[in-house]
Amino acid sequence: MPDPPQADLVLPRGASVAGDAALPRVLLLGPARTAVSGVSTHLNQLFDSPLAQHFRLSQFQVGSEGRGEGRAAFLLRLITSPCALLARLVRVRPRIVHINTSFEPKGYWRDLVYLGVAKLLRLKVVYQIHGGALPAQFFGKSPLLTRLLRRVLAWPDAVVLLSAAELAAFREFAPAARLRRIANAVPIGEVDLSPARYAVQRPLAVTYLGRLAVDKGIFETIEAVRLLRERGVEVHLRIAGSGAALEQIRRAIAEADVGERVVLVGALFGAAKEQLWRGSDVLAFPSYREGLPYALLEAMSWGAVPVVTPVGAIAEVVQDQVHGLIVPPRNPAAVADALQKLSEDRALLHRLALAARERVASQFSVTRLVAEFNDLYRSLA
Repeated sequence: MPDPPQADLVLPRGASVAGDAALPRVLLLGPARTAVSGVSTHLNQLFDSPLAQHFRLSQFQVGSEGRGEGRAAFLLRLITSPCALLARLVRVRPRIVHINTSFEPKGYWRDLVYLGVAKLLRLKVVYQIHGGALPAQFFGKSPLLTRLLRRVLAWPDAVVLLSAAELAAFREFAPAARLRRIANAVPIGEVDLSPARYAVQRPLAVTYLGRLAVDKGIFETIEAVRLLRERGVEVHLRIAGSGAALEQIRRAIAEADVGERVVLVGALFGAAKEQLWRGSDVLAFPSYREGLPYALLEAMSWGAVPVVTPVGAIAEVVQDQVHGLIVPPRNPAAVADALQKLSEDRALLHRLALAARERVASQFSVTRLVAEFNDLYRSLA
């Protein structure tokens, strides 16, 4: 799939270039919009939304996701990207720089430089944190770096967090930071939620969608499929996405001897991803740590029941036995038990699917997301 054009101008339907030139400019920092990443999904939500009717949106691509580069190209980009951002800011002169980051070491230090460049030019900065460690634990026992982090969080004009739990933790850690919670959201389309979709005549259709990484719980889900085969329970697992753990996942499937029940389908976008969700009964996402995963919201909106861990903002979205099933991290037996329960009780599966869909439609729609970012941008522009 080719990359979408990275033009500075995103025109709403019927707008003229002359009229659009007067709109406040917002430069968003994040990975390629075609990358398999929650932040990429977030960028696409904003670019494809009515925000483009009120702000002139453009992107500066950061990070390795979505790039096919060798080590030499990576090092060159790492060294030169702050200068490239500075040149872009001088040329475009946005009112707002929207940095999308996460609280993991590599991304933090990289985006700290970008934050410094933007503030050097006295631009308004939205610093959105997409999961990772909580601030009090981020630098462990280093008082110096912890003090620095507290100062860093006071630099942006708005620090955007995904969950109420994060908001409370950041507020306690950095009282001077200008904090705001804006949860992720997804479009709400038409979907079949009839009892026939979840009928017992076929094996339970389980899906994982996202970045292929060890900490996403994929290996625990593969082991759960093996355990269920030993119990005589048949489930079919489709793993959609791309990432560094691909070869490890292939080996795990072979070693568990579940190749007839576990299929790697690659990265899916657009209609192909919608088709995947339409054929899914369950999302298996027993991740070790998260912000608010788009895969969770997408699955729930399409009627796939989540089997998830209570990490990040997930516990604020999914109530156990109401919208899905909660399992502890790093526990394949618990994942197997949850999948077996849903496989054997299709009435429960249907009830949870209806509640999950209603939960997302009422609290996590794109309409709400756009309204909140529109308010935030206008307050800074």
